[in-house]
Amino acid sequence: MHKRTLSRITIRRKPGDSTRGWLITGPLSLPVALGRGGIKANKREGDGGTPRGAFRAKRLWWRAERHARPTTLLPSRRIKPDDGWCEDPSDRRYNRPVKLPPKSKADRLARKDDLYDFIVEIDHNTRPRVAGRGSAVFIHVARPRFAPTAGCVALDMSSLRRLLARVGPRTRIVVE
Repeated sequence: MHKRTLSRITIRRKPGDSTRGWLITGPLSLPVALGRGGIKANKREGDGGTPRGAFRAKRLWWRAERHARPTTLLPSRRIKPDDGWCEDPSDRRYNRPVKLPPKSKADRLARKDDLYDFIVEIDHNTRPRVAGRGSAVFIHVARPRFAPTAGCVALDMSSLRRLLARVGPRTRIVVE
């Protein structure tokens, strides 16, 4: 049986805790970790904020050597050891995937921990791409006890896998 694509996902801050929240879709509410700076209307590179706004899921990145390709309606791409993300506002490749040399300090997607085993790339700061307005904002696996992220939205592995099966390119992701 094919499940319908989610039309909208809403992410809200948990009352009394700016770094924790809820992902709500229909009757389903899932706990999430938010950025250490809470939800920010005026997102800046390095502020630790999760950007407020409406976004679309663009692509799923996953660690094929650790997991089988998950069921998803998103275009997907295996994470390779040299895959990274440019977070340097002065670089013309800012907020885009890049190939990294071995000793690069850029955000490497093939992490030793499991946080980036599944990454949903969203279209934050892509059209237009503005230097310094935030990069590498993803939906990914949460740290233990939902510790804050650097600005992403993070879910436990089981919830993220469940969500992947229903998220598609037309799903609106609204961070309030």
